[in-house]
Amino acid sequence: MGIEFQQLTRADTATWDPEQDETLVCLDVHQETHDVKSFTFASPEGKRFNFDAGQYFLFDFPTGSDGEARCYSIASSPHRRNAFTVTVKRVPGGKVSNWLHDNLTAGMTVKGQGPLGHFMRPKGEKKKLLLISGGSGITPVMSITRDLADQYEATDIVFLHAARTPSDLIFRQELASLAARMKGLRLQFLPETVAGEPSWPGLTGRISPEFVRLAVPDIAERVVMCCGPAPFMAAARSISAVLGVPPSDYIEESFDAAVIDQPGLDVEAQPVGKIYQVEFSKQKKTLDVSADQTVLAAAKKGSVRLPSSCSNGVCGTCKSKLVSGSVEMNHHGGIRQREIDAGMFLPCCSKPLSDLVIER
Repeated sequence: MGIEFQQLTRADTATWDPEQDETLVCLDVHQETHDVKSFTFASPEGKRFNFDAGQYFLFDFPTGSDGEARCYSIASSPHRRNAFTVTVKRVPGGKVSNWLHDNLTAGMTVKGQGPLGHFMRPKGEKKKLLLISGGSGITPVMSITRDLADQYEATDIVFLHAARTPSDLIFRQELASLAARMKGLRLQFLPETVAGEPSWPGLTGRISPEFVRLAVPDIAERVVMCCGPAPFMAAARSISAVLGVPPSDYIEESFDAAVIDQPGLDVEAQPVGKIYQVEFSKQKKTLDVSADQTVLAAAKKGSVRLPSSCSNGVCGTCKSKLVSGSVEMNHHGGIRQREIDAGMFLPCCSKPLSDLVIER
């Protein structure tokens, strides 16, 4: 299909509005590894994107009659504002990743909300970094690395990336090229096995305290940023703590795309209790929601567009305005008290106590 882009001058180039804009056109599809592809998106109107390295977009993909929503981290640099790229690994049996790999081509349009998320490099004092990623969890830390490269900023970064085999090391050649010109970037690749590359020159195995102590002896002096499958992040978190990284210097992504895209994953059925009417005012949709059901779970079942990632009250992505009614909210730090006082709440960890009107 043909997409005509409006020709805009530097002076009148518009900016993508996260509250209003949603249509994205795919500009390019690039094969990264045997089962990983990168998809580059732009605004059909030529609008430019403002995002921070480490953020993500929530996409609605037309995979069926109702479509499917997924969060994917941005892998590209925020300094390249005309477009952004997400990198997706094909998950065996996964609905969305397989649809993307088999169907999405340049010229097609999809819906997207963003940028979203808080997995970002701390501002202010420039501290040494340790970026840890497993599998396709490399995407947000790759964005951070590309960001620093584009700024020509003096850096002290150790980039530790783990994968199943050497051929599964996403961005391997680009990272080697970046390390050649970024004097403060040091790479540590850790494949589990040497399958397909028996001459692999480095260590193999899984992330462990012994490996990290050897690879990053000054880890306790670094801010650690980690993204990958949930078990991988749990291991990295434990190792970092054992090796002296204070909790304030350990940051991890709050959603696990690999788990989200497992085959046949549906919203968990909830026991039926008292039923309340929940209205999403901007979308002009009203749903029946059980007192035993979270607002987010009901919204997903009812095809209401509601951005989310962690689904347990940590990340704050689904934060919404509660216009009327009351809820029981059990969050884990994803919302501040002053925001609650101002009428905000997290649908992912809130159950209705009355009929609700939500500004979404």
